[in-house]
Amino acid sequence: MAKQQYQSNPRVNQIFEDLENYLTFCQDFGYKFDESTLYDMRSFAFRQHQKQLAGKWAKDQWAEDTRP
Repeated sequence: MAKQQYQSNPRVNQIFEDLENYLTFCQDFGYKFDESTLYDMRSFAFRQHQKQLAGKWAKDQWAEDTRP
């Protein structure tokens, strides 16, 4: 019997890279991380992540929470 060889799927690799980047963004900017909101434009956190990827200013929740 021959060994089964699996080839990595580039789509799956891209999804996991996007998840890692989204997690890093949420930790750095103070947003709640939820895997189900990846690629969901209705989510405020993901929209801010997309803005940050486009080189625009993303709202920093850590700074908002420290206001008096």
